[in-house]
Amino acid sequence: MRALALLILMAAFGSANAQGLLDELETEAPKSKEFTIATFKAPRIIQGHSVEMPAKGELLFIIQHRFGRVNTGFYELFGWDQASIRIGLEYTLPFSDRFNIGFGRSSYGKTWDFFSKTKLLKQAKGGSPISLSWVSTLAINGLDWPNPNQENYFTSRMAYTHQLLLARKFNSWFSFQLAPTLVHKNLVPLSQDQNSFFALGMGGRVKVSNRVSINAEYSWLLPGQQIPRINGLEPQNAISLGVDIETGGHVFQLHITNTQAMFDVGSIAETTGRPELGDIHVGFNITRTFSFKRH
Repeated sequence: MRALALLILMAAFGSANAQGLLDELETEAPKSKEFTIATFKAPRIIQGHSVEMPAKGELLFIIQHRFGRVNTGFYELFGWDQASIRIGLEYTLPFSDRFNIGFGRSSYGKTWDFFSKTKLLKQAKGGSPISLSWVSTLAINGLDWPNPNQENYFTSRMAYTHQLLLARKFNSWFSFQLAPTLVHKNLVPLSQDQNSFFALGMGGRVKVSNRVSINAEYSWLLPGQQIPRINGLEPQNAISLGVDIETGGHVFQLHITNTQAMFDVGSIAETTGRPELGDIHVGFNITRTFSFKRH
């Protein structure tokens, strides 16, 4: 945990230096430059990160809720009895609107996740045609060891993701994002399994009204890789469809998906649901932003 704290401090220091250089460049840029806003409604498209983050000095509180599979039938009330939840906080540092940190706790795998997000480019009229952000995530599995009598290492609980988010708001009603992704697990079940493997995330938003949009998200595990199985099941590509509703300081996201995990490693690499067989989860996200700016 000291190493994690050190990494966050180093990233924050680096972001501060980078922010100074970026501010100088933007000061020298033509005054007519207009930065694009609201490429997406929230920092999550559905469950994956978007290029958005809270404004400088703002704290975002997020509740993510996912019911069980609807094909479990009436006995499980179509997934109602198997709900899982993640609660998280995301904070944009007060000295820069380009650096964001956050953490969360999920009931799935009793997992703690920590992340940092750095905005590298902002889409602008007369400037960059895209927005570009970098996200790094650490997930720590909190389940009891299946065999506590053997020598177990804390580092074996850890897994990581690194994502480059490339997004463009094409017009007032359509935005699209690509997310090349590297996943690394310190511990895998079999010797032939890869510790590191690649995925490509895709997400889009169609604006319906000033407060409502339809979002879609897909995470493609690149073929030809020996990705670790989950409880003997082969990982599937995660797919999600949802609706965003903005209500003042809240954003309410209602969605259906084939994945139950609500953190990056879980949703990208541990999805086992097959939508064609009815392995569909109903879920929602609620975000609330708090401002700590001095007026």
